[in-house]
Amino acid sequence: MNLKANWSYPTSIRFGAGRISEIADACAAAGIKKPLLVTDKGLANLPITQSTLDLMEKGRLGRAMFSDVDPNPNEINAAAGLKAYRQGGHDGVIAFGGGSGLDLGKLVAFMSGQTRPLWDFEDIADWWTRADPKGIAPIVAVPTTAGTGSEVGRASVITNSITHQKKIIFHPKFLPSVVICDPELTVGMPKMITAGTGMDAFAHCLEAYCSPHYHPMSQGIALEGMRLVKEYLPRAFKDGTDIEARGQMMSAAAMGATAFQKGLGAIHALSHPIGAVHNTHHGTTNAVVMQPVLQFNRKLVEDKLVAAAHYLDIQGGFDGFYDFVGNLNQLLGIPKNLTELGVKNPDIDALVKSALEDPSTGGNPVEMTVANTKPLLIACL
Repeated sequence: MNLKANWSYPTSIRFGAGRISEIADACAAAGIKKPLLVTDKGLANLPITQSTLDLMEKGRLGRAMFSDVDPNPNEINAAAGLKAYRQGGHDGVIAFGGGSGLDLGKLVAFMSGQTRPLWDFEDIADWWTRADPKGIAPIVAVPTTAGTGSEVGRASVITNSITHQKKIIFHPKFLPSVVICDPELTVGMPKMITAGTGMDAFAHCLEAYCSPHYHPMSQGIALEGMRLVKEYLPRAFKDGTDIEARGQMMSAAAMGATAFQKGLGAIHALSHPIGAVHNTHHGTTNAVVMQPVLQFNRKLVEDKLVAAAHYLDIQGGFDGFYDFVGNLNQLLGIPKNLTELGVKNPDIDALVKSALEDPSTGGNPVEMTVANTKPLLIACL
């Protein structure tokens, strides 16, 4: 199968092995002449990053990089990134990496020309209209994992370092102008990250599919995204050099983030505060809480998941789908519960409070309350 194409939905996407070679042309298409490459600490010195800097330099774009980005990026990282951007006289951002590098890179571009503080743009009501759209720099996104789909997202998830809450900062112009999806960049991902990011993509598709909101385009994308994860995540996990599997998982990741315009739910509502407080990997946390959330929502999603199971060639309707998730987690070495994941002595009431304040709650099929969310969280432990 020839996995190479140019897509314009949801933005301009250059998909295919080796297409990182087009980074200079992608920047030109986005109107960027002096980019700042933003990535995370773990990626900064890896060959894929250094070779990308070489390509930038060859294309007369310089090789400026900012990498002081934590696994759960926060406003401190954002301030440092903005300082580097402004002092370097940059005119755009190459957001490079997994969710943390992509989210922080997009945020730096967004905040580069704003005068209001970061938290004024949280995804609440119409707060995004407070932003000056002329103050948002162009973005080229280059994912190096296959999970968050942040490369096609209109938001960034940023942790408040004081309250330890994950906040969603939203604006339509967060959407990158150009995306390069090159599966060769994901070949070096460790098995644990392949598993966690892959289950993040699955969680995005699953929650979007189950959300009660109306968005039939997202519904179809979510269903096919789940199928791609089912077929190709085990292959990518088994053999990291399987380019077809890596490519299909990059597609699934972008599909998940496109689909969740329809909504997320309790999986993410729980995962965000747990990750912020206990510093767990986001996608892996999603995988750990997935089965308890399925049971939590069963009465309102059973018919949908019977249909999904049929499409995915899973026998047994809802129960078959539930068992499939458990078997996939086991195959991928996902911890059985939050305790095994490393969540020790949690402040359950505080986590429940944060979960109920998370924007993801609005897309959950069953209305989340203190009375039902607390036993759900306890079941995850």
